[in-house]
Amino acid sequence: MSEKYHPQTWRAVISSSLGNALEWFDVIIYGTFAVTIAKLFFPAEDPTVSLLITFGTFGVAFFMRPLGALVLGSYSDRVGRKAALTLSILLMTIGTLLIAVMPTYRSIGVCAPIGIVLARLLQGFSAGGEFGSSTAFLVEHAPHRRGFFASWQIASQGVSMLLAALFGAALTTLMSQAQFEDWGWRVPFIFGLLIGPAGYYIRRNLHESPEFIEVGGTEAPIKAILSGQKMRVLIGTGCVIMSTIGVYTILYMPTYAIKQLGMSSAQGFGATIAAGTVMTLLAPVVGHYSDKIGRTPFMLVSSVLYVLVTWPMFHFLSQHPHLINLVFVQIVLGCLLVMIMAPMPALLSELFPVQLRGTGMSLCYNLGVMIFGGFAGMTITWLIAITGNKLAICFYVIGGALLCVIATLSARFSLKLK
Repeated sequence: MSEKYHPQTWRAVISSSLGNALEWFDVIIYGTFAVTIAKLFFPAEDPTVSLLITFGTFGVAFFMRPLGALVLGSYSDRVGRKAALTLSILLMTIGTLLIAVMPTYRSIGVCAPIGIVLARLLQGFSAGGEFGSSTAFLVEHAPHRRGFFASWQIASQGVSMLLAALFGAALTTLMSQAQFEDWGWRVPFIFGLLIGPAGYYIRRNLHESPEFIEVGGTEAPIKAILSGQKMRVLIGTGCVIMSTIGVYTILYMPTYAIKQLGMSSAQGFGATIAAGTVMTLLAPVVGHYSDKIGRTPFMLVSSVLYVLVTWPMFHFLSQHPHLINLVFVQIVLGCLLVMIMAPMPALLSELFPVQLRGTGMSLCYNLGVMIFGGFAGMTITWLIAITGNKLAICFYVIGGALLCVIATLSARFSLKLK
């Protein structure tokens, strides 16, 4: 049987995708329900201040990602991908449980926001090692189809986005505001807990990746990365910038639709369903063709299009804030995001040798996510507040796209990656 149809390869896809889906589902749900969480856990007289604090808490967890990348990524390179993946999904599940059962500020006062912050820190730490270890695990099962198999990581993020938006649309439509704030917002987090045990069981019963078995672990991956791979880490981090900004721009859109466009919650979530569907369906297709024509062409075209179309799209939406237009914008953003995200995991895996891949990929990815993704919602909210301009979101997106163009060109011409 050919490698691409080997059952163990597809088991690797399922196990990696489940953990990645849980990570992103938790992140997306928190961002999606930011307005409600702000009211329940971070009350303030000014709603904008409350929302800023909530997005700030969202971002604080991302400071833990590089630490998780170093600890769990190096654990993956020393002990194996399977051990790191099993540990990360266990920690992730504990963090989700804490948020699902946390009493609100009205019930326990300041202990409530402190508890949320601690849960987010634990989630950030576990997520820091998840992407690098799981992507390494995937590409090492299918070294000749890295783009296709690694793109399932992105498809799983699309599924998470789709599920989160469906929950948001259903709960805000079927429940009263009082019911939603009382207990409805907890339902998606409880659902997320169902993924954890299934993913943990599957990962416990996997075989180690063939390439890792062949090469073996290394004793000091962090030292090796920091001493001899700094330029590759820098370029890899740059390549992550637009993918993370793109994700959090899409996730911010329900909040943007509610706060800036005066649209309903159901409309905001409904439009995000379209973006999640696009990501889920197109990611494996783009990943497949990235194995044939290269990673960098897709990433460069997407970054340039972000620069060219972001301002016109948001200007159009601000002038005509209707559901069909919001859906159109989310579909376009979803297509651009898939073009840059689907080839990105394979490109990062090709930056580093097998024995340093877990640490190197984890560090690149999580530095990019921490700097440009974790505080995206807070930065966008702040930009709009200080400029009084609903289109200030475009400054963030266009700036990130230009940086990604530079990094992708460096990967192509300096490192000779296709």
